[in-house]
Formats: sequence, structure tokens, C-alpha cells
Amino acid sequence: MKQKIGLFGGSFDPVHLGHLLVAQAACEEAGLDRLYFIPAAQSPFKPGASPAPASERLRLLRLALAGGNRYEIDEQEVLRGGVSYSIDTVRDYARRFPDSKLFYLIGADHVGSLPKWRAEEELARLVEFIVIPRPGQPPTEFAPPFQGRMLKGFPLGVSASEIRARARAGLPLDNLVPPAVAGAIRNYRLYL
Repeated sequence: MKQKIGLFGGSFDPVHLGHLLVAQAACEEAGLDRLYFIPAAQSPFKPGASPAPASERLRLLRLALAGGNRYEIDEQEVLRGGVSYSIDTVRDYARRFPDSKLFYLIGADHVGSLPKWRAEEELARLVEFIVIPRPGQPPTEFAPPFQGRMLKGFPLGVSASEIRARARAGLPLDNLVPPAVAGAIRNYRLYL
């Protein structure tokens, strides 16, 4: 039986409970054996954005995932630097785990743009997409040759940009990020 590996890329700026709920739902609904959180060095979808330093985003991910045994952090995109393209990471996983089935988590708002992604045909061949629904957004159909499924569980209307704004305003982050992440954001004065 093929091992099922999930790839969850993103800025994780900061990681929040929505990310963790999505990870749990993906593992349960797709039967994933492992799920890798893969923070981007620079998202191609946010060219003008200046994310928090990678070292801080990785620290927050480690705090959020501490004690879990199904999730891992993969630093390859951060270590590569520059713009992070999904195909580069997917090729690496396909090479390292040739007998596994790869799944790639993607926000519903990105499904329509998949045909514009770098090496889209190869990407469609190598992974099946797991779509993260956005509350209030209708389902989006995949353009051929892409394949995927929509998560059913745990859609949560929280965004990292809202969390950064709350941190800047000095508002509590309770129930939005894990307690250890909230403490680190406060202690290291991130997003001020």
C-alpha cells in the first residue's frame, strides 16, 4: 500500500489554528500518513509582501507542532531562498518518495489559477490537490488536467493578516493561535 504524504505550503506568517485544523482534516479525510508544513521563502502570490523572518516563522511552527507525531516541518523552500515555486518542492518529494502518493493542500482561492502555475502539467501529474474551503466561498471546479477534492471539515474564517493586525494593535490572540505561539509573538514583539 502506498504511503500518502501531504504537502502544506504557505507563508505561515504566523501559523494559526486554522492551519492546524486544516492539517487535521486533511490527514483524517485523505488518510494521510505524514503531513509536511513547508514555509515559503517568498510566495509567488505575494510578490510585494515582506513576511516575518524565516527564523521567526519556523520558531512559531515548531511551537505550534510540538508534541505532534503526524506533522513535520520541511525547511527546503526557506533554505533555497528567493521565490518559492511549488513544483520545485513537489519534484523533490517525488524523487525522495517515489512509491508514495503525494497530496498538495491549496486554498480554494488558488484553484482557478492552477493552470498559470509553473510547470502546471507536471504538477498535475505528480500530485492530487486537497482544497481548503474558504467560509462563504462557493466550490471551484478543477481545470483539466488537475485533480483534487474539497475538505469537508473545519473551515475557519481566520487569516494570518488579521492576526498580524491584532498583534500590531496589542489585541489578544487567544483562540486564534496556539498559546505557545501567542506567547512567542508577544515575547519577541513580532508583527509590531
